[in-house]
Amino acid sequence: MIRSICRRILLNDSDADDATQNAMIAIVRGYESFDGRSAFSTWVYRIATNAALDERRRRNRRPLSLFSTDGQQVDIADTRSDDQQMAFEATDYLTQGLAQIPEEFRVALVLRDVADLDYEEISQVLGIPIGTVRSRIARGRGRLADILGNLEAFDERQNPDTGNQS
Repeated sequence: MIRSICRRILLNDSDADDATQNAMIAIVRGYESFDGRSAFSTWVYRIATNAALDERRRRNRRPLSLFSTDGQQVDIADTRSDDQQMAFEATDYLTQGLAQIPEEFRVALVLRDVADLDYEEISQVLGIPIGTVRSRIARGRGRLADILGNLEAFDERQNPDTGNQS
């Protein structure tokens, strides 16, 4: 679950792996400092969220490259089955949509819909009032729905053959 949170916040497998590892190290190192004022899972999710946000800040300071070290563009063969491809595309739409949502909304959505935390727990994890949590989730879901609808419509215009098939 920690990796899933990190993945949805960071939208990148490699960065999510790094953040997950950092979160696990922080959990082990800080276990004795856990005082029980909140649920253990809330404490763990807070650490995971912080690790993901820290990784995002580190990533934003790194240059990105679409080319290998020898200057050649890297192409990867796609060997997925049709079912795997459809699942991947659905996840890809979600990832594209989440990438367009401001971080404050994305983090709240991930904690609610991926980690399945309740509003009170999210409030504790993020250190914000419960009303703000509700607002961020509602606004984030609204934006995500709009974005996903636009992405789907754009894809159908670009690839009319991939529309509804009966």
